[in-house]
Amino acid sequence: MSHLVAPSLLSANFLNLEKDIAMLNQSEADWLHLDVMDGMFVPNISFGFSIIETIRKATDKPLDVHLMIEEPERYLERFRKAGADIISIHMEASKDPVSALRAIKKLNAKAGIVINPATPVDVLSDVIREADMVLLMSVNPGFGGQSFIQQTFQKIITLKTMITNLDLQVLIEVDGGVDLHNAAPLIKSGVDILVAGNTIFSSENPHQTIHQLKSIR
Repeated sequence: MSHLVAPSLLSANFLNLEKDIAMLNQSEADWLHLDVMDGMFVPNISFGFSIIETIRKATDKPLDVHLMIEEPERYLERFRKAGADIISIHMEASKDPVSALRAIKKLNAKAGIVINPATPVDVLSDVIREADMVLLMSVNPGFGGQSFIQQTFQKIITLKTMITNLDLQVLIEVDGGVDLHNAAPLIKSGVDILVAGNTIFSSENPHQTIHQLKSIR
């Protein structure tokens, strides 16, 4: 399949969110990426169930919900009910990631596992079979607008090798500092889903920027 583009709404204009979502609905964006932060796992707080429910009513595109929260298993059912189609949890935040990933799939959602920049790929060896997707953070989580961490490329290659050797169909998503300069090498390295926030929403023509990200081959 060709790669997917998932604009991160953390960079959208929350005073005019409906307008930004309408733009995304008309664009080539595949998913809408929603970062949920609890002020505990990461030093920031974003939004919760009511915002996701509101976004769900405004789009038919899949909602890719990235939980940057402690003990995410407590809230999986509520995020699914709020409208999440893909639910990703952090390896570093879950007490039992295997059970959590299985619980997500029982809710008929896609299950993602996330690792931070400092976490090595090999920690995924015991959980990756339960995942539909692995999200590699290419910045330290909690804030938008950070610079891409270059060592992510090696992690992508290592992860792609793991997936191939295990004969799995797991997708690779990258989030943080993705722009029009590094998108092509990311895809060439094995990335299936590009999450982009500032690159899209600070663009003079976000619609065109999404098209450019989608057009990379």
